[in-house]
Amino acid sequence: MTQQAIVAFAVLGVAGQATAVALVGAGSLRFAGITAPFQLLRKAFWGNELWLGFVVAALATGGSLFFSEIAHYAPCELCWYERICMYPLAVVLLLMALANDYRASRYLLPLPIVGAVLAAYHVLVERGVVSQSKECILSTPGGCATKWIDELGYVTIPVLTLTAFALVLGFLLLAGQAE
Repeated sequence: MTQQAIVAFAVLGVAGQATAVALVGAGSLRFAGITAPFQLLRKAFWGNELWLGFVVAALATGGSLFFSEIAHYAPCELCWYERICMYPLAVVLLLMALANDYRASRYLLPLPIVGAVLAAYHVLVERGVVSQSKECILSTPGGCATKWIDELGYVTIPVLTLTAFALVLGFLLLAGQAE
């Protein structure tokens, strides 16, 4: 059961990465003056940005709880900071989606931005590009560099977290365009 759930999260992560690449690519082309791809994505997601952001944040929240409470992977120091950024997004995005309220989307932007920076740093620590801090080493066995999962050759918990923050950020940016 645990391995099946891990593979399911990895597959969702890869699908999320493809979506994030499409969002970043379309946004980059828009800044270059090529608006057709952005308009196509805008039309595809129109009216569902908050719900999609909620689904991503809820899956990320549920995934983090699954990994710590069911799979018994001890969350490290960086994981806790990333959770601090993700958990409120799930609740607030649900409330915003229920109310169809796009006005607050810009005020939520700091959470996925800070979370994505933390997750990117966590990926670098995990890959050995950046050395762990003393707090990381003390926070859990193996510290923040512990790879609790490693699916498809690169999908680890911090990679999934970075993917979730990138998607939530993209959906919030699209939601901000709805006004």
